[in-house]
Amino acid sequence: MKERPTIETERLILRPFTLADAPAVQQLAGDRDVASTTLNIPHPYEEGMAEEWINSHQQRFEQNEFVTFAVALRPDNILIGTISLHLNVEHDHAELGYWIGKPYWNRGYGTEAARAVVQYGFEVIGLNRIHAAYLKRNPASGRIMQKIGMVHEGCLKQHVKKWDIFEDLELYGILKRDYELQRDGNT
Repeated sequence: MKERPTIETERLILRPFTLADAPAVQQLAGDRDVASTTLNIPHPYEEGMAEEWINSHQQRFEQNEFVTFAVALRPDNILIGTISLHLNVEHDHAELGYWIGKPYWNRGYGTEAARAVVQYGFEVIGLNRIHAAYLKRNPASGRIMQKIGMVHEGCLKQHVKKWDIFEDLELYGILKRDYELQRDGNT
């Protein structure tokens, strides 16, 4: 069994989920405002969904499909959200996805976690490109992407449907070479 990574930042621990996290996932992801801003979180978030989701992580990691981190506050290890890379190993790229629980919005935690996971993707996994998308009506998610050096690559008009409403999807990305230039202060 491959061991899933843990990353520590100034204020956060990005670690594997455990089943003990399920009640917090249920509560945070179950908030309608959180579910509304993401494509894949259903509402209501029903009993057992968190456990089923957490139980899928190890296998998907071992199959090089996903690396998923619990985002927790240091030093008390309080779960506040999740961040992941959906890997495409054939093409050396990944999609970044994340959500932070509403009580923890507007504190920079999403940016801090995203910066660390992008670094992990490029420096540990060896990706060439990381991309992300957000629902246009959720500009806070786009600000995270901008702060970590991603660039706007386009908008897909009415590309997805969330709760029976067609939504525009804003696309962002960053290449390894651009990440390295930013990291080394050459931008």
